[in-house]
Order: sequence, then structure tokens, then C-alpha cells
Amino acid sequence: MTEDINEEVSLGQDSAVPPGSSVITETTTIRRRSRHDRRTLGVVIGGVLLVAVAVFGVHEVRSDGDSSAGAVDAIESSTQTTPTADVPRPAELGERIDVPHVVSLIEPSVVKVSVDVEGLNGQGEAIGTGVIISADGDIVTNAHVVRNASKVRVLLPGETEPIGAVVLGFDEGNDLALIHVSATGLTVAHFAADDSTRVGDQVVAIGYALDLSGEASVTSGIVSALSRTMSTEQGALNRLLQTDAAISSGNSGGPLVNAAGEVIGINTAVARSSAQRTASNIGFAISSKEIKLVISQLRSAGKGSVRVEGYLGVSVGERNDGGRGAVVGSVQPDSPAEKLGLAKGDVVRKVNGEIIDGQAGLVASIRDLSPGDSVTIEYARDGKTMSGTVQLIARPET
Repeated sequence: MTEDINEEVSLGQDSAVPPGSSVITETTTIRRRSRHDRRTLGVVIGGVLLVAVAVFGVHEVRSDGDSSAGAVDAIESSTQTTPTADVPRPAELGERIDVPHVVSLIEPSVVKVSVDVEGLNGQGEAIGTGVIISADGDIVTNAHVVRNASKVRVLLPGETEPIGAVVLGFDEGNDLALIHVSATGLTVAHFAADDSTRVGDQVVAIGYALDLSGEASVTSGIVSALSRTMSTEQGALNRLLQTDAAISSGNSGGPLVNAAGEVIGINTAVARSSAQRTASNIGFAISSKEIKLVISQLRSAGKGSVRVEGYLGVSVGERNDGGRGAVVGSVQPDSPAEKLGLAKGDVVRKVNGEIIDGQAGLVASIRDLSPGDSVTIEYARDGKTMSGTVQLIARPET
């Protein structure tokens, strides 16, 4: 099966799970409301299959202010901040992570996000988590937390009453959103430097799991893998961190934190077992590197404008020989792919030097770029390695 990169594809709730596939689910707690019943349900907003391919061609950025600009600056500057002397760097750790100390560093920057949701057989409530990225009220969370929200509220650390929030911008393909509350003097989370996370690093996850009463829940584990890719109903995610720290419904949008109290990712999904395959303690977080990129793009899009994604012009399929990369299924006429010389059967191995892992990897790598960006593609044909550079365009109107 092949899908055109940047073609919107929707998976219905009745989509079958292919044999041998685990299922990835978004981690948001939903509460359905009726006049006579107000049960708390540990369910997910939407099922996501590992083998599906989908991506939006454009994402609308909604803005009610200019605070998104400060958010990017806050994230970028946080990577420059030198931790205090008593905070160990992950590379210097010789003993187990000090979980209470890490929690004390990150907890003041973690908020509870509550939304009124339309379309759940009426109206309901969904609960997620957010991370403060500017002292004057900018917060990053998952796009699926605020999707279809008619009202968004945030409970700040140490407070008893939630306050209203506005959605400044969201990118459903990358599952990230920027929201804002009218508050000042907030504690800003520090983000880890790009590519500083290692497999085996000990980590802490924090969030409002299952909408349990009281403070956020804390779990710990390790980084199980780097640079995972997966497909979702809204798009394809790349540069994901895999962790065995327990992540539950309600953790969506919450931080995955290293031993220095720095955010290395935003928790977004978990794998659950299917009839053919068992999944145990496998969660995924959007890496800090990807977060910085997306927030920067939301800022650049400007107030009320639309961000147009890059378009290559190929359909792709999975490799079935155990190798890495994506197989070209077809090439659109007059597209950048045709100008590059790509042909049916070519195996795209790398984009801008990064190894491609399957359909989702290629979809996500192109989606993250914009029209006018130059992209270098390495591919294989008949056992020979080839490469070239081409300029992406906007998706042609149909």
C-alpha cells in the first residue's frame, strides 16, 4: 500500500489492525458528561495504527495574541541555561537518578489542561498536561489535547482554581500545540540541548494520569530508543523518544525529564497489545529538538495565517526485506521528485543526512520542511547509491 506524501488520510474507528501490529494510542483522559451520569473514562481520543500513513498538507495556525514569539525564545534560551552546581548532568551520573530532586525542579512548570470537547456523543471533558515555556503564560501541550476544544482551562502549580486559556497555534501532524494563559512570573521549564539524550539515560515522566485527584503523577524509567517514527490519524511523527517510564491517559502533553531536570520530550502516546502482539511499558515522547522546530514554525506562520508544508511529490510504501528506508511507489509529473530523478522502486534512505525509517519517516521528514527549502535525498537504485538536492514546493491545487 502506498500513500501520497502530504495527502490527508483519515483512519476511521473501525480500521482493522493488521496481523502482528501493536496499537499506538494517544494518552488523554476523556470524561463524558450527561445530565444523569458523570463517569471518568480511561479511554483515548483516537486509535492509531503503527502501519498507517497520513499527513496534512497544511495546518491552520489560530492566534489570539503575539505570545508565541516569546515561547520560542524561552525554549531556545532554556537550552543555554547552566544548571545549578547541585544538579548533576546525565553524563556525570554515577548512581541512580534522584527522582525527588528532579521532581522538585520540573513540578513548578507542569500544569493540568482541561478542555470541553465537542463530538463525543455530545459534549464531554478531556484532561491532559502542559509545560510552561515562558514566564508570561505560554504553554506547550499535545495538539490532540486541545483538538475539538470549545473551551480550554489550565490549573497552574499550587493553585486551586483553573484559569481560561487560548490556543495560539497547533500542528496536528506533529501533535503539538501552543496555548496561553494571562499570568506572569511563572516558572519556565528548561529544555535539554539537542541530541544530548542517550539510550539508557534515566528519566522521569510527570502528568495528570487518569485525572486522579491531587497533584500530578510521577513515574520513572529509562530512554529505551531514539528517533522512532510512527503514523497517526493526523500525520506521521518522527524524532520520537521511546521510554519504559509508565505513561497513562492524562499524561499527554506532560514532560519526560532527564536527571538534570531538563525536558527531553513531551509525552504523546503509548503502545498497547493487540491480538497478535504484546506491548509492555512502551511509551513515546516528542523530542525537545522537534518541539523547538515546531514552535518556531508556529511563530513564523504569524497571526491568523496558514503554514504550508513542503511537497516532494511521491507515493511511498514500506520495505519488506528488513532494511531501512521507504520504497517509492509513484512520482508525480512536474514535481520536485521528478526533477530529482526519483523513479518507482527507488529506496529513499536518507533525507538531509538523517536515516529514513519507513513510510512514516519519509512523510514526517518532508512535512517538517517548507516550500522553498532545499532537501538532499539519498536513495538506492539497482544496488547503487545515488543522491541529489532539490527545492520543495507547495502542494499543487487539485
